[in-house]
Amino acid sequence: MEAAKPIIAIKSLYKSFGENAILKGVNLTVNKGENLVILGRSGSGKSVTIKCLVGLVKADEGQIEIFDEEITNLNDEDLNKIRTRIGFMFQNGALYDSMSVRQNLRFTLKHHTRNLSESEIESKIDEALDSVGLKEAIDKMPAELSGGMEKRIALARAIIVNPEIILYDEPTSGLDTITSREISELISSVQKKYKTSSIIITHDMECAKTTGNRILILKEGLINAEGTYAELEKSDDQWVRSFFI
Repeated sequence: MEAAKPIIAIKSLYKSFGENAILKGVNLTVNKGENLVILGRSGSGKSVTIKCLVGLVKADEGQIEIFDEEITNLNDEDLNKIRTRIGFMFQNGALYDSMSVRQNLRFTLKHHTRNLSESEIESKIDEALDSVGLKEAIDKMPAELSGGMEKRIALARAIIVNPEIILYDEPTSGLDTITSREISELISSVQKKYKTSSIIITHDMECAKTTGNRILILKEGLINAEGTYAELEKSDDQWVRSFFI
């Protein structure tokens, strides 16, 4: 039986900003239903990789295939069709300060999915908040939320559009150890419940261990190592092992 094609495939990806070469030929795949963690020091190109993936940054060279479609030369309209199938959880949560939790989720849903009835909108908001354990926060403003609560709402906003892919950019940054663990466990439960495929950019090794089916390590713009947490932890490469100390 032929192996299933990856849901994401990046081949020979290059990106520079002026004289500063960030990506120098990155190759990676994400399989359907897989959580792929990307580790790397600051400036190694982790966030640039996922920005290229959705067209927020234009790659200099290389191929990016999502859902079997080469996206690097798509026009905005066709690229937006791809983006509607992808959820994002940004590092800072990126909630609208002037809107309540309910309004933030409603705005995302109405922008993404037309022709929903009021009862369908409310049902989807309730389900998304229930999935992250925060139904009671529905009428709170972002300023009333703790850092952990804001991350949970950001995750609710990512899953409310029923994405096939979710991109997480430092989902546990700025959180204490216990809250980080809760967010990591939530990411794993979302994967199981919604059958999502994800790329998780993180510096948090506990997050990598909890969420990652497979881990890549970026070094100076190239994939330096690949494997499971257990495999990489025992690597013969001292630099790779330094992430696990």
